[in-house]
Amino acid sequence: MSKPKVAFYWCASCGGCEEAVVDLAEGILPVVEAVDIVFWPVALDFKRADVEAMEDGAITACFVNGAIRTSEQEEMAHLLRKKSQLLIAFGACAHLGGIPGLANLFGREEILRWVYEQAPSVANGGTYPQERFPAPEGELELPSFSPQVRALNQVVPVDYYLPGCPPPVELIVQAVTAILKGELPPKGTVLAPDVALCDSCPRKESKPEKLQLSQLTRPHQVLIDQEKCLLAQGLVCMGPATRSGCGAACIAGNMPCTGCLGPTSRVMDQGAKALAGLASLLDAKDEAQVLAILEGLPDPAGVFYRYSVPASLLARARGEVRHEPHGRH
Repeated sequence: MSKPKVAFYWCASCGGCEEAVVDLAEGILPVVEAVDIVFWPVALDFKRADVEAMEDGAITACFVNGAIRTSEQEEMAHLLRKKSQLLIAFGACAHLGGIPGLANLFGREEILRWVYEQAPSVANGGTYPQERFPAPEGELELPSFSPQVRALNQVVPVDYYLPGCPPPVELIVQAVTAILKGELPPKGTVLAPDVALCDSCPRKESKPEKLQLSQLTRPHQVLIDQEKCLLAQGLVCMGPATRSGCGAACIAGNMPCTGCLGPTSRVMDQGAKALAGLASLLDAKDEAQVLAILEGLPDPAGVFYRYSVPASLLARARGEVRHEPHGRH
């Protein structure tokens, strides 16, 4: 009996998801032994033509990390969808748009102008990349830069979502094991616990029953108490609006949760959920007091929507179309 065929591909992301696979350490050995890796260009010498030559559905499961920003990434998403039985959005960028999705707060031309003309380190006379260039060796072609960053399921249908920045090793192992055993949940499921991180936070007992905040602060501005609830210390923690499944790794490092595992199935918009929760805690009687407290939050979009701008209600308001609902099961 032939082994299940598995593929990995890297779109718009930092590469941390590829590192997460390597972080399986010796645990990757039984996985490699149980599957046939047929496409993993970042680690092995595979070409696009190798995938194109496969029969449709030949790949048992394909893990795509990164958001979709260029024409090449969109083409590969469609190709891998066609060749795969299961397509898994691997990591926060594929799941929700991730940190690259913050670029959607700016226009395409604005980004290009800054990168190729205005940034302090630029000295190229305002030369922009050309999608096609007639060189002596033949016409060269670069992928086009799309107007918006999109999550994977805004481009192609996705079967499962493995969240995190990067996905925790334990969740990767559980997902691969479920695939190999044929014990996957219904399609569309996020392969992580459907409860908020606060539920498993080691500091939850220290959160006051009635919590009110008179100021907000940032981690570098205070000496953080290692035992006390971070929200109670005036630090913006995304734990109440974020799935568990990471082992509260950031909390263990004495830092607030930044929300990389995305929302639970009961939350329509992770940023709005966190913002509403925080607003209910402010100890303010009038607008002036509210504004004074918010001085401690200089980048609300980067805090509440760090990983989820393309998948958010903000995207809907801007008229950006979503392919299908992001996994919330």
